[in-house]
Amino acid sequence: MHHPLGPLQLGALSLVPTALGGILFGLALAAPPGPMNAVIAEESALRGWRAGFFAGLGAMTADACFFVLAVLGVATVITETPGLRRVMVGAGGLLMLWFAYGAVQEAHTVAGTDPSAAAGDSRGFRKALVLALTNPYQVAFWLTVGVGLLEPGVVDVASYVPAVGTDALTVQTGHPVLLGGFFGGIGLWITGFPAAIVAARTRIERLAPLIAWASAAVLAGTGVLFLLRAL
Repeated sequence: MHHPLGPLQLGALSLVPTALGGILFGLALAAPPGPMNAVIAEESALRGWRAGFFAGLGAMTADACFFVLAVLGVATVITETPGLRRVMVGAGGLLMLWFAYGAVQEAHTVAGTDPSAAAGDSRGFRKALVLALTNPYQVAFWLTVGVGLLEPGVVDVASYVPAVGTDALTVQTGHPVLLGGFFGGIGLWITGFPAAIVAARTRIERLAPLIAWASAAVLAGTGVLFLLRAL
């Protein structure tokens, strides 16, 4: 016997595109190469999945802090104060250079040692958290895209795709489901990316120091760019 869907079930089904949109937004923010993923890769290669996950959790915690600041409207002070923004860019650049130096030191010492015997998980968490909190471009994200996610409204994603038609993928902005999917997407990345690094490290014995060197290069290059922009 056919049972029609009730209003609650229809409402839940209508939120599926919103949840998927939130997950895609989260992955789009977390996945691109950059200093955060360099730290996650370094921690995963040198200390294992747990350390890499905690490093990602540090970056995710910073996003949660910026989310709260965006809700309260406090984050706008940073963009409206050029001097403060310049200080943050300079501080972020110096931190990246310092962490790059640490990655080089670890790349030298990790060869021939057991990565699981290295320092604990909290180090990567603190490193990623401080690095993310001093990144004004992460603040800028929450003041642009983030504000758009927070404001109630509707975005028809399908209308931007030819031959798909309208109302095929409607995302409700400002909805808790969208925000939950957003942080869920970040959670998927910080879980899966360290696992992929560890799996590759297990198959290639010498990959850990190479990843540390690559991390140092990304951090150093980004740090120099930050300092140039600050000056």
